[in-house]
Amino acid sequence: MVRAPAALTVPGDVLAGALSAGRPAGGRTLLLAASSVSLYWAGMALNDWADREEDARERPERPVPSGRISAGAALGIAGGLTAAGLGLGALAGGRRVLLRRTLPLAATVWAYDLGLKHTPLGPVAMAAARALDVLHGTGPTPAGPALRAAATVGAHTWALTRLSRHEVNGTAGREPLLSLAATAAVTLAATAGILRAPERQRPNTASAAARQASSGPPDTTLAGARHLLLGSAARSGPGIGTDAPRPPGRSIAVTVLTATVYAVTCARAQCAALRDPDAARTRAAVGAGIHALLPLQAALVSRTGSPKLAALLAAVLPQAARLARKVSPT
Repeated sequence: MVRAPAALTVPGDVLAGALSAGRPAGGRTLLLAASSVSLYWAGMALNDWADREEDARERPERPVPSGRISAGAALGIAGGLTAAGLGLGALAGGRRVLLRRTLPLAATVWAYDLGLKHTPLGPVAMAAARALDVLHGTGPTPAGPALRAAATVGAHTWALTRLSRHEVNGTAGREPLLSLAATAAVTLAATAGILRAPERQRPNTASAAARQASSGPPDTTLAGARHLLLGSAARSGPGIGTDAPRPPGRSIAVTVLTATVYAVTCARAQCAALRDPDAARTRAAVGAGIHALLPLQAALVSRTGSPKLAALLAAVLPQAARLARKVSPT
């Protein structure tokens, strides 16, 4: 029900957000990652409950229509995991993080599953959830420096969610072409500017926070995130809102390498779906897009100056692919 291969892509969102904001990948960040995983699993269980009638027609092998789990149990699991996610968020950063980061993420997950999924706003809502997951990693610090990473992950998720709407009926049409274009844009956004700024020491968190406070609250709206994605190619560094340095040479190499792995992982399956947009190829492209989040997150982490952590994230990709052969990520 919780689809473990897809859940492996969640901690990288939080790490990318934390490191972009100058926070260490320490205990509190790991608690926020655990909170995000709990909320992601809650969303999976809630999705199975909300789609139980549709799944009975289209995917009778799913846990609820197959009878392996009752509808009431699925809803109870969703509620319990949501409570756990909120509790972990509060433990990581207190009331401020709970109200400003964890609760909006949880609310977006529930809104998507219970109302927005089958509307034109569905892809936007899912993209917002992933973007908020990146911002979740910023904890109590200003979200501004992580908006670029959030917008990049959100753009990928928006295109992936649009494509996923056709994985059952196989009527994707030209949707894979849009996904290919989004993959190109996201790859550029993940690597833009890393060679342009002179190499300097990364500013400390306190000074970055002070500058952010003096310039007013960050724009955390979806429109602001989209603006950052489309307009930040001329800027350098890991995010907007800091005096960001160029990453060291090893980080640049890992960023380019992992961004390339991301692009190839997505584009290969998207091209196959574009040539023959049937259900099987569309489903394969969606699965590849889910797995590709790992090298994308690795690229975003590496550009903050953490190539070793980025390599660990990228190394999860083969494990996720092997798990996907046993448990579908969609």
